[in-house]
Amino acid sequence: MVHRLRKGGLFVEQQKPLLVRDKDGTLLGSFFADLFVENCLIIELKAARTLAPEHIAQTLGYLRASGFQDAMVINFGAPRLQVRKIIL
Repeated sequence: MVHRLRKGGLFVEQQKPLLVRDKDGTLLGSFFADLFVENCLIIELKAARTLAPEHIAQTLGYLRASGFQDAMVINFGAPRLQVRKIIL
């Protein structure tokens, strides 16, 4: 997937550490985004039978904690590819 995105001309980082801040700006720590595209899109990759509510909740938490607004969850483990777009 990374190869295809880069081949398409996009800037992609794997296991990118993103800072987590509290509402007042205090640095709380970091998490690692599976893919971080064009410095604005978090992509979480899954290999589960189906996307579960906790996968979406996890990604929403990442968005809120990092301050970014756009994410995708892609599940390769289901019989058919599952993709969810999440926007805050």
